[in-house]
Amino acid sequence: MPRARAIFSALGLAIGGLMVLPLIWLVMRAAQADIPTVIDMFTRPRTVQLLRNTLALVFCTLALATLIALPLAWLVSRTNLKYRRLVNILAVIPLATPGYVMAYALIGLSGNFGFMNQVFGVTIPRLQGLWGATLALSLYTFPYIYLNLRAAFAGLDQSLEEAARALGATPREVFFRVTLPHLMPALMAGWLVVGLYVIGDFGAVALMRYEVFSYAIYIQYSVMFDRVYAAWLALMLIAMALSVVWWESRLREGAHYSRTGSGAGTARRRLALPPALQAAGWGFVALVVLASVGLPIAVLSFWMVRLDDLPAVMPALLRAFSQSLSVAVPSALMAAAMALPVAVLAVRYPSRLSTFINRMAFVGYAVPALAFALAFVFFSLNAARFLYQTQFLLISVYALSFLALALGPIRSALYQARPSIEEAARALGHGPFSVFARVTLPTIRPGVVAGMVLVFVIAMKELPIAFLLAPTGFRPLSITMFSRTSEGMLMEAAPYAAAIMAFSALFVGFVLRHDKKAG
Repeated sequence: MPRARAIFSALGLAIGGLMVLPLIWLVMRAAQADIPTVIDMFTRPRTVQLLRNTLALVFCTLALATLIALPLAWLVSRTNLKYRRLVNILAVIPLATPGYVMAYALIGLSGNFGFMNQVFGVTIPRLQGLWGATLALSLYTFPYIYLNLRAAFAGLDQSLEEAARALGATPREVFFRVTLPHLMPALMAGWLVVGLYVIGDFGAVALMRYEVFSYAIYIQYSVMFDRVYAAWLALMLIAMALSVVWWESRLREGAHYSRTGSGAGTARRRLALPPALQAAGWGFVALVVLASVGLPIAVLSFWMVRLDDLPAVMPALLRAFSQSLSVAVPSALMAAAMALPVAVLAVRYPSRLSTFINRMAFVGYAVPALAFALAFVFFSLNAARFLYQTQFLLISVYALSFLALALGPIRSALYQARPSIEEAARALGHGPFSVFARVTLPTIRPGVVAGMVLVFVIAMKELPIAFLLAPTGFRPLSITMFSRTSEGMLMEAAPYAAAIMAFSALFVGFVLRHDKKAG
């Protein structure tokens, strides 16, 4: 037992070190600037404008995504709306359309040769800037808030609302004074996920020509070659992301949302909607589905049909697909391999050290992708030049960045696995590694597979890390689709966008399957 704990602790610390060491190099690169230069970087108008743009995008995306998710969750959880299961599926499907693919769809609507003009004879100006980026990111991210809110509605004790109504509160007062405060943990959890994604997004903001920190970092590094300023921009972006995490945890401290009195909660009852409100509810659902699902499918179909020779495109598409596979599969395997010792240490050997290592495993997911990739650029250039622009480095960064995704299902499976079976195996003379290989690993195999699927699908569509770390000539689906869209080649980008959506559907299928089991 002590030996196994020591080995798992050493592995966990090594993984944590791999996570943090490149960030230290990022700080060292930023420290090359003298104090007056640093002050100038912080106070120059461009930096202030980048901060304003980033905060505005986060606020607008959270607001619009919440305005979409909250009514949907209420309709599904609290009303007798017909076909609620279908609505639940339709509300999660937008996760199959990454932000930069949604931006492609919005761009494909506009112009003289766009979808709206060619199909309906209506020419609309190109969506861009803050509102274009907000719409693209909101239509992709609102399901994260929806899933949290729907679970919160299901767990909310309706007797609290009934008591408020019995005391004379109006429905509006009940919602804002009773229901909404109890939904805040779910809202904050969804806002945290969406906020961190928006802070680190690169593809949608670049296509929408809206300059925020992530886009400026890429420009400074790849075009301007001012890598010290790029390092400081990355540190500012990391500080912004960590401040979001800190504020979310501070807002949850000391809050209590459970019953304090005795007695049983009331059975869940649904509000009977009259025919007019049923129609209005379905009208809202239809509007959301048309915008988040119908729009990308219609635009992609429009451009795909106009391809002169689709079979001629297939070799390049298959080549991009195989390159995406060549990093997604090993990334999933590596992430699962790294998550195993961290999960075992956290569940089977709980301590302050295991808690620290477990939190370290989430650093790569919390740090914005472009800043995380830039840290590895500086690390490889200065400490391991043989790794620079290699596929192995890209795979390793994927595995570290998405380690938290693999860790969650594996850790959950370990919590459900009975320790008594492992103890029985040790009593029969098996060593710790024999017990792990013959007993623990087969037991938690579904969790390991689930974690690998999550990492695989995310890696198949990942863009910012690939942009900075991809070897020369490496053109996976995401880079090829983004590059052709940014050059105005919407028709040529369509097959790659369709392939990304198809594989992102695996992620949606996993979410729906997990949701069905949880329900």
